[in-house]
Amino acid sequence: ARDREKERKVKMFLKVHELAFLFGLLGNIVSFGVFLSPVPTFYGIYKKKSSKGFQSIPYICALASATLLLYYGIMKTHAYLIISINTFGCFIEISYLFLYIIYAPREAKISTLKLIVICNIGGLGLLILLVNLLVPKQHRVSTVGWVCAAYSLAVFASPLSVMRKVIKTKSVEYMPFLLSLSLTLNAVMWFFYGLLIKDKFIAMPNILGFLFGVAQMILYMMYQGSTKTDLPTENQLANKTDVNEVPIVAVELPDVRSDNVEGSARPMK
Repeated sequence: ARDREKERKVKMFLKVHELAFLFGLLGNIVSFGVFLSPVPTFYGIYKKKSSKGFQSIPYICALASATLLLYYGIMKTHAYLIISINTFGCFIEISYLFLYIIYAPREAKISTLKLIVICNIGGLGLLILLVNLLVPKQHRVSTVGWVCAAYSLAVFASPLSVMRKVIKTKSVEYMPFLLSLSLTLNAVMWFFYGLLIKDKFIAMPNILGFLFGVAQMILYMMYQGSTKTDLPTENQLANKTDVNEVPIVAVELPDVRSDNVEGSARPMK
C-alpha cells in the first residue's frame, strides 16, 4: 500500500511538472511575440531615420523588467524557462534602445542614456549590491522575488493611462486589440506556470495583468465602432472643405488715374 501511494505521488508530481513546463513553454512563445511587437515601429524609425514622436521610456521599463526577472531566474533553481525568455527580452530591448539612440534628436539621446544608466545599470547594480551585503543567503531569492513582483504590478498597471484615453476619445486606435489579447494570454500562461511550480512572485502579478487585459478587450469591443472625438487634423479639414464655400477677398489696387488712391477690398465668390 505504501509503494502504491508513493507511486501515485510520483505520477502526480510528474504530471504537475509536465503541465508547468507546458504553460512555461507557451508563456515563452507568447512573450516572444510580445517582445517582437514593436519591430514595425522601429523599422519605421529606421526607414525615416528619425525617432521623433516616439518615447524610449516603455523600452527602458521593459528592459528593467527583463533584467530583474533574469536575475531572479538565475538565483532561483531550475528556472530555465524564466531565464530563456528574459535573456531574449534583454537582447531585444537593448536592440530597440540602441536603434532609438542612433536616430533620436540630441536631447532625447541624452535623456535616454541618463535613464538607462540610472534605471537599468545603477538600479540593478544597487539591488545586487544590497541583496548580497544586507540580506541573508536563505532570504535572497524571496527578496528579489518581492522586488520583481512589485515592479511587475507597476508595469501591469501602466495601461490605465491608455484605457483612460480610449474612454475619453472613444477611439481604440491607441489600444490595438491583438496586443491586448497577447498580453492577456501572456498573463494567463505565466499565472498557471507560477501556480503549478508554487511561485507566488510569478503567479501573483499576472492576476492583475489578466484583469487589465480583459478590461482592455472589453473597452475595445465597446468603442471599436465609435467615432473619434479628437479634433480633426489640418489634412482632415482640407479634405472636407468644399472649395466653393471658401470666401476669397479681391483687393483693388490704387489707380493713379482716379481718386481711389488708397485701394479697397471687396468680398467675391
